[in-house]
Amino acid sequence: MTAVLPSLLFSFAEKYAVLLVGMAASMLLSRLLSPAEVGLYALGAVLVTLAQVVRDFGVGQYLIQEKKLDRQKLRAALAASMLVAWTLALLVCLASFPLAAWYREVRLRSVLQLLSINFFLLPFAAVTLAMLRRQLRFRAIFAINVANAVVNMLVAVGLALLGYSALSLVWAALAGNLASVLMSLLLRPPGLPWLPAFKGLRAVLGFGALSSGGSLLDEAGVAAPELVIGKLLDLSSLALFGKAQSVLNLFNQAITSAVSPVIFPLFAACERESEAEQGHSKTMYLRTVSYMTALAWPFFLFLACAATPLIKLLYGEQWLASASLIRIMCLPCAVYSMFSMVRHLLVASGQLRAQVRIDGWSALVKVALVLMAAPLGLQAVAGAVAASLLWRSWLSYRCLQRLQGINGAALVASVRKSLALCLICSPASLAMLLLPPGLSTLHCLLALAGAGLATLLCWLAGLLGLKHALMTELLQLKQKYVGRAKPAASKGEPCV
Repeated sequence: MTAVLPSLLFSFAEKYAVLLVGMAASMLLSRLLSPAEVGLYALGAVLVTLAQVVRDFGVGQYLIQEKKLDRQKLRAALAASMLVAWTLALLVCLASFPLAAWYREVRLRSVLQLLSINFFLLPFAAVTLAMLRRQLRFRAIFAINVANAVVNMLVAVGLALLGYSALSLVWAALAGNLASVLMSLLLRPPGLPWLPAFKGLRAVLGFGALSSGGSLLDEAGVAAPELVIGKLLDLSSLALFGKAQSVLNLFNQAITSAVSPVIFPLFAACERESEAEQGHSKTMYLRTVSYMTALAWPFFLFLACAATPLIKLLYGEQWLASASLIRIMCLPCAVYSMFSMVRHLLVASGQLRAQVRIDGWSALVKVALVLMAAPLGLQAVAGAVAASLLWRSWLSYRCLQRLQGINGAALVASVRKSLALCLICSPASLAMLLLPPGLSTLHCLLALAGAGLATLLCWLAGLLGLKHALMTELLQLKQKYVGRAKPAASKGEPCV
């Protein structure tokens, strides 16, 4: 378990690097491409994303949670990844014709056909990435994913400048995934097989059917708003909703997605070593909730208050309509931060079926609410998405209560300091609501920088004053690495 802290550091570094590169690309491309052009790619990407969930078919989770791995199981996992991914590539190509006709957009056919090439590429990296995560080798994962992001940005901006319109984003996605495959071949762990095998395939597919079934239901719920908007409204509305979602996902990209890849293999390792007990898992989960809410609640409060200047600064005035959508969805996102790690807890403890039920009921209700809300406009769709996220939070809580013995009192106790911390940070965030309309981009930048700095200082002061558990972890981290650096530095001093 000594590799946990370095793994977290590299995971955070990877996510922040990818996030910064992605934000830079988004800011540039928002000024080079119109909302309709971005919306065309977004529609194709959403349709392919549904297939991407099935493409993995739970192979990554299988390799991470499997207690005893041998060469035969690795070859079977590679065979499952290739079989599913290459079949899906063919299906996406064939489906591009009716989908283009359904959405009455001829250009969608070319977008889908080009994106289907990714399915041929990704199996070569899938097993490598899963094994690197199992071994907590996040330094290598950092190199692979950052290479993807940088190549993606360079190709997208370059082709957009050359006038390739929405196809610049498609070719960029292909180039980025090709970079991932090449890097994974350079960094693959020794002993991984190069050839697939069908022996043991049934075990992999059996686990994958359940895992990917739940993931597919979850992804269908995620994709439902954009698919419905693309059909019942227009591509510009789809792009506006996508921009709102991308801003809301900043927390997931910066925090949740950095913690999740480490938390899951850590729980799985505990299970393999027979170290995890229900009481230990409960304590670890509640501590994680305390950390996550200390970060998420001040973040979403600031985001709700600063949505308009932030959108103007990042994307320009043509995207300002997405600010109201962000404000509607911030509170449910903050609530769900208490339950974002439920999936990993359930899978690690052998309760995958319970997670599949959460995914299924959440997706069903979300699709129904979005379909009812779409004729009323974008804000109604945002309200439907917000309501469905609260519903998912309730389902997750009920599951935690029934299977893990985590009740409301325990959750409240774990987040009470985070709530106080959010209140301490609130003045600087609420001040953003007093900004007059029509500010220039420079004034938006100055206001955001000032409010952001004030919020950060209040957050740090609150952590210290409340003696929040997160501050204890940060101080221990500082002590460990600063304490390690000082003796190292002293070794280079001359003896007197």
